[in-house]
Amino acid sequence: MKPAAVIQALAALAHASRLEVFRLLVRRGPEGYPAGDIGQGLRIPGPTLSFHLEGAIAGGPGRVTTDGRFVFYSASIERMNALMFFLTDNCCSLGSSGSTSCPPVVTARSRKSA
Repeated sequence: MKPAAVIQALAALAHASRLEVFRLLVRRGPEGYPAGDIGQGLRIPGPTLSFHLEGAIAGGPGRVTTDGRFVFYSASIERMNALMFFLTDNCCSLGSSGSTSCPPVVTARSRKSA
């Protein structure tokens, strides 16, 4: 992933509502949701939601598909993983231990607080 794409993806998620939308889409998986269902589920008014969907999906780790007259929004797990890889690539490589990989420790508590 190129730095410009990383900056664009991070900027797209840099708002509480857009981050909430993206997290909902991640939980839903590849089938995604139509905009109306997202708005209802998160209680975001239509015009505000449209603005945030454009920002979160168009520039971020999401995708838009159409089925007839319905527009579905979903998370792009591939782009999300590429973003995470970019951010953690070479983790700890400059540390004194010489370790080239420091995978994050995921515990039940860290999942709950996330």
